[in-house]
Amino acid sequence: MNIEEDSSYQQMINGELYLESKDLAALRDDVRVKLMEYNRIANNDERNSKIKSLMKSVGDRFFVEPTIYFSYGVNITIGNHFYANHDVMICDEGKITIGNDVKFGPKVGLYTPQHPLDPSVRRTEAETVAPITIGNDVWVGGGASILPGVTLGNNVVVGAGSVVTHSFPDNVIVVGNPARVLRENKPKN
Repeated sequence: MNIEEDSSYQQMINGELYLESKDLAALRDDVRVKLMEYNRIANNDERNSKIKSLMKSVGDRFFVEPTIYFSYGVNITIGNHFYANHDVMICDEGKITIGNDVKFGPKVGLYTPQHPLDPSVRRTEAETVAPITIGNDVWVGGGASILPGVTLGNNVVVGAGSVVTHSFPDNVIVVGNPARVLRENKPKN
């Protein structure tokens, strides 16, 4: 079955409350097994080529250190010249769009799932998602977390260990938990 024809997938990607279907679970399990295998490949070109093949769309000059994990891959779009350091986690139940010339430090996490606040709904295992969008020329420092629904503009720097709970415009450095603007980050040219 084409996963995009799955009604649970459509509910998920539309940000509606959804329950995981058998097809979604099968895709997630298949991706998990492949990532466990691919992350063990020592040859950089081979490892990156195989990991790249699991994602929806990836531009030129893609490089990730071992290990990278993601939920499905089919919801990840990455532009040109992307680098991710060790132990990056991308929960792509929702769409994740990453621009050009983006770098992630080690242990960066992008999380699109939103679990219900009401415990009776949460017990059903239903959840919603909100997309994450990262502009061009963004650096996300080690251990930073980007939460559901966040958009980062172009030329944003996220300080190490920051928790980004809301969106930020172009040309800022953000730090802290929750992240806040430290200062402007205007390009010199």
